[in-house]
Amino acid sequence: MNLAGSLFSSSVGRKILMAVTGVILIGFVIGHLVGNLQIFSDPDHINGYGAFLHRLGPLLWAARIGLLLAAGIHIWAATVLTLENRAARGVGYGVAYTLQATLSSRLMRWTGVVVLAFLLYHLAHFTVGVAQPATYKENLAHYTMGGEYRIAGFPVVKAGAEVLDVYNMVIRGFQNPLVSLFYVVAVGLLSLHLLHGFDSMFQSIGWRSAKWSGCLRRIAIAFCLVYFLANAAIPGAVLLGRLQPHAAAPALTQR
Repeated sequence: MNLAGSLFSSSVGRKILMAVTGVILIGFVIGHLVGNLQIFSDPDHINGYGAFLHRLGPLLWAARIGLLLAAGIHIWAATVLTLENRAARGVGYGVAYTLQATLSSRLMRWTGVVVLAFLLYHLAHFTVGVAQPATYKENLAHYTMGGEYRIAGFPVVKAGAEVLDVYNMVIRGFQNPLVSLFYVVAVGLLSLHLLHGFDSMFQSIGWRSAKWSGCLRRIAIAFCLVYFLANAAIPGAVLLGRLQPHAAAPALTQR
């Protein structure tokens, strides 16, 4: 049997697939957060970032398809492994197992379902624009860049360029308390999902041992806590009035 067949047909292979796709998805959520935190800076930053992503064209769509494929494989592997474990344990053993499991592991399946629902809503809200059509339509208004947007020192969006107004769209979207509440709850569940995912990933790839398990657990908890607080800070700042939609494009400046 070839390598791909082994990965999809054996329990060990499916655990490896879960670990690999988990690393890909963790990389995505970190990059997504770093991009979103630019909302706390000048509108040029997040609007320039959005323009840069859109200008990637086919590469952006290739990345989206790759992420969807990784998410699909991750969900499939998790579902199959869960059914296999349930069949192997039997009903009687399941009670003892549940008592010994951590909160994050017991909620793993449910947090995964809620996170999937959140991701679909997030795409409908900010990418497709069907969740809040009025807010999305405002995003289509052009924003004039006040300065260059640079990545690693290289200018990728020029000053004076007409780009989409991502800054105002994000802020106006989170001015709805229900949207912000759903976002915070979903990010909290995602953080719990990541916490158990870290443990499972390190165990699957053989990096978890009795010597390092405690340290890895503390690192995972710290990462997930920072991830949650950083994400929650965005809707929190909007609801508290610390972030307001800009009235007009900034004056032309050079960075």
